[in-house]
Amino acid sequence: MNARTATATPEAAAHIGRLRRARAIRFAAVCAALALVALAALVLSLTVGDIDVPFTDVLAVLTGRADAGTWFIVGELRLPRALLALLVGCCFGLSGAVFQALLRNPLASPDVIGVSAGASAGAVLASMAFGLSGLAMSGSALVGALVAGTAIYLLAWRDGVSGGRFVLIGIGVGTGLISLRSYLMTRAEVTEAANAFVWLTGSLNGRSWDQFWPLLGCAVVLLPLTLAAARGLGALQLGDETAGGLGARVQRDRLALLASATALVGAATAAAGPIGFVAFVSPPVARRLMPGQGAALVPSALTGAALVCLADFAAQHALPGTQVPVGVVTSVIGAPYLLWLLARAGRVGRAG
Repeated sequence: MNARTATATPEAAAHIGRLRRARAIRFAAVCAALALVALAALVLSLTVGDIDVPFTDVLAVLTGRADAGTWFIVGELRLPRALLALLVGCCFGLSGAVFQALLRNPLASPDVIGVSAGASAGAVLASMAFGLSGLAMSGSALVGALVAGTAIYLLAWRDGVSGGRFVLIGIGVGTGLISLRSYLMTRAEVTEAANAFVWLTGSLNGRSWDQFWPLLGCAVVLLPLTLAAARGLGALQLGDETAGGLGARVQRDRLALLASATALVGAATAAAGPIGFVAFVSPPVARRLMPGQGAALVPSALTGAALVCLADFAAQHALPGTQVPVGVVTSVIGAPYLLWLLARAGRVGRAG
């Protein structure tokens, strides 16, 4: 018996090593493919428009050798918008993956459980009640997301946080914040309300470097923090008791993940408005590409980046002569998925 065990152990170790190498290769291949899709979407956004720009001229802009007209079209109008789309999608995709994995619920997306509603309510309150704009309004959106996330966490706490309770309370808090936001819009001037409505749909129209640089600064800090905090995510997905038995600091790790993901939502919403369903759809797409490999955080971020950039390109060119908010396109993609998920949950419930 001992001889068999001794013989089997190297074989088992070799098999585990092969599985790990296969997973690492698949992870690298999927991330590279998603990055190429995002890069292709970026190039498409820079070259195609009312005035098509050859790729060589785009390269000239990126290397500082373009003429003034090409620089204005690409460097001032298209490049900041396209880069902002990639960065916003990355933030939403990563935050959605953290929420869904941590709460073990496919409905636990920031735009479903009220975090995005908190960010938009904070921005609308700052704009219409106090007349703030620019960075001040963006900061208010970030504060609104953090306040909403804190309120949901405290209300959901019952000697721990369950995914179902967190989602239900988040939906309730989000509904209340949407009502507050609607009330503020009814008290605003017609022009202000119309501008706010476009922003609340989620739009990249007219975005420039002024919105990109603050978001880039937030992302440089928040993305590494979120990935660092996610090192304890695998244990937390096993439940509080099991995670504690494995040595994880459950409350600290959960708070760090929720705070980081909530801040990502607030920063992205401040830059482009609450673009719906990106955080909801990106993680399951990434998990299907990476079966059996956990939360798939990096693939979710890359999926979100590619999704928003492609959706914004469609929003600009789907209707000739009209630019629709990118949130309309992502909602067209995400709403059917939500209905399918709810219908599937209903069938499973009846069967079980």
